[in-house]
Amino acid sequence: MLTQATLMSILTSTIYYKSSQLNEVLDKVNGQWDLEKATKKEVSYYNIPCSFDIETTSFTDEKGRDTGLMYVWMLGVGGYCIVGREWDEFVECIKKLAEFFETDKDKRVLIYVHNLAWEFQFMRKYFNWTEVFSLSPRTPVYATTDLGIEFRCSLTLTGCGLAKTAESLTMFKIEKLVGDLDYTKLRHSGTPLTDKEIGYCLNDIKIVMALIYERSVQSTGIRFIPLTKTGYVREYVRNACFGEDGSNYKGYRQFIKALTLTPEEYLLLKRGFTGGFTHANPFAVANDKIWYNVRSYDFTSSYPTVMIAEQYPMSKGERIYIRSIEELEKNCKLYCCIFDIGFINLRPKVLFDNYLSISRCRNLEQPLESNGRLVRAKTVVTTLTDVDFEIVKEMYEWDDILIGNFYRYRRGYLPKSIIEAVLKLYNEKTVYKDVVGKEVEYGLAKENVNSCYGMIVTDIIRPELPYKDGWLPPVDPDLNEKIKEYNKNSRRFLFYPWGVWITAYARRNLFSGILEFKGDYLYADTDSIKVINWDRHMDYLEGYNENIVKKLYRSLDSYGIDRSLIHPKTVKGKIKTLGVWDLDGEYKRFKTLGAKRYMYETDKGINITIAGLNKYKAVPFMKDKWDDPFLNFKEGMKIDGEYTGVKTHKYIDDERSGIMTDYLGNTQEYTVLSGIHLSPSEYTLGLSEKFTNYLLNITIQYM
Repeated sequence: MLTQATLMSILTSTIYYKSSQLNEVLDKVNGQWDLEKATKKEVSYYNIPCSFDIETTSFTDEKGRDTGLMYVWMLGVGGYCIVGREWDEFVECIKKLAEFFETDKDKRVLIYVHNLAWEFQFMRKYFNWTEVFSLSPRTPVYATTDLGIEFRCSLTLTGCGLAKTAESLTMFKIEKLVGDLDYTKLRHSGTPLTDKEIGYCLNDIKIVMALIYERSVQSTGIRFIPLTKTGYVREYVRNACFGEDGSNYKGYRQFIKALTLTPEEYLLLKRGFTGGFTHANPFAVANDKIWYNVRSYDFTSSYPTVMIAEQYPMSKGERIYIRSIEELEKNCKLYCCIFDIGFINLRPKVLFDNYLSISRCRNLEQPLESNGRLVRAKTVVTTLTDVDFEIVKEMYEWDDILIGNFYRYRRGYLPKSIIEAVLKLYNEKTVYKDVVGKEVEYGLAKENVNSCYGMIVTDIIRPELPYKDGWLPPVDPDLNEKIKEYNKNSRRFLFYPWGVWITAYARRNLFSGILEFKGDYLYADTDSIKVINWDRHMDYLEGYNENIVKKLYRSLDSYGIDRSLIHPKTVKGKIKTLGVWDLDGEYKRFKTLGAKRYMYETDKGINITIAGLNKYKAVPFMKDKWDDPFLNFKEGMKIDGEYTGVKTHKYIDDERSGIMTDYLGNTQEYTVLSGIHLSPSEYTLGLSEKFTNYLLNITIQYM
């Protein structure tokens, strides 16, 4: 097998140009790789790190058509780098690679691509694809050719860009290069590239090859590298539940196979699932106000905390009929419950925020909306858990309610094996932080702690996204068949309803802070809250922290788990207690214009959070353009396209040919079978008319 030392030597010293030298490259790596043989039902993979990348240019052709053109490609094989300029070279290269390794449908070479969706759109018409698997439209996770070469997305594996991926490497030191390739210059395959530009291009595939080598070592083989970021923790927790050697499989399967769903129940749970709460106090937005001396508090690992501290559905759902408010309250007190609920004349009890999301509401009549949240309505139907219902009672009042599709479940803590796995990952993340020599362990533990929640809330039924000579319309799977498969799956170790309650409990904890701070609350996002006058609420913060620790203790005590596991220490001896409110930042100034739109100033300077905007590009622009960006952070603020970090994508699915002139004045004929055109997109900060009217209304009435 290729060794780390050999790969490092190759990555730092060798560059090969043109596909004609591929045979020389393969001769060099021959004997340094091995074939990971699989069972008859699985595919075998060669254990050699490979990667692929392209650079493209976007332009408008002589016919006025937006066009995207590949002008250089880079293929990495076992550390060696091959560079080509034309697609026919790459096709030849792949064919030679398949011939050398004698690949077929059962014996493959994996080539990783960081953001496969991009490269696939350019190359998809050059190969015959036997399988293309996607989790979202035009975003393949892997794509296999009839040659036995499988392209796989490393962005899906890491969940972060190449720069962050490079930072995560521990066996190799390769930094993402910046600024060595000017993307604004028009290029075609005949445009000369300098050594510096070639080096920039090659660096990206070196990062991916190093990543795949490290992950293959961590996974004990390239065949065992998961497809997605949550794959590691999923397998880790599955082994914890079933036992590494399968010793607990029978007992755990006996437990989990009793937790089944019906199609109707699944649809109800889908309606009831809501993610994190992100919103601003409308009074904090109104009147273009800047706030001073603001603090940000956040929960220490909010989702892992509620996974341990709270109780979840631990039985098959039971459908019952609710005939009175008393029956509703009694069931919500004793069981985990989920139900459709209709409100008549719903209105707010408090003015500083609203809980219900408009996107989760149906049959709305005369609604009033505040930045995506429901303030009031004459009628509305939504789906709630018992936990949501408790929050709704704090936030709203109504004249009457109607209850339907009511399911209840016996309550219980998550299985001991899952709780122990979460605790172990949280402890590893804490104790490995900043420890020299434990970078790999810390990086994996941090990713896995964050993935615990994602693993559980992953939808169990997804639309099929077929590809055959092009993207076909999504196909909804047979719901009844999919639910049967889910219930009978012998590898299943999770129960879909758990994820619905995880987010509900986390929102309830967040709303305990919102309801406490009231007018001193400015902004909230999933597990954090921005506030003023925090000194008036210290009793709440301290009381909450004491209470959450007690809840965690009760859960651990029920399983006989060591209490100290929720109090791990960093290498510097600092205790990081799970689940508590923790001071996350102090701001000299703070301003918000709604969800995912705020600016703040610390001792280190001004920063922003605006959904879809690259703050590293936008903030310098704002500082250069305005003396005080806070005064210009308001509706109508514009950021020039080159400073937003936002690109408009236009997919090209038809063949285009013509003559293109590069930035040096060189002309060349080109043919594009498919591709993507990118153009800078300026950003204008705007508020919806509904939200603007609402802010004006509350300003007139209450301020």
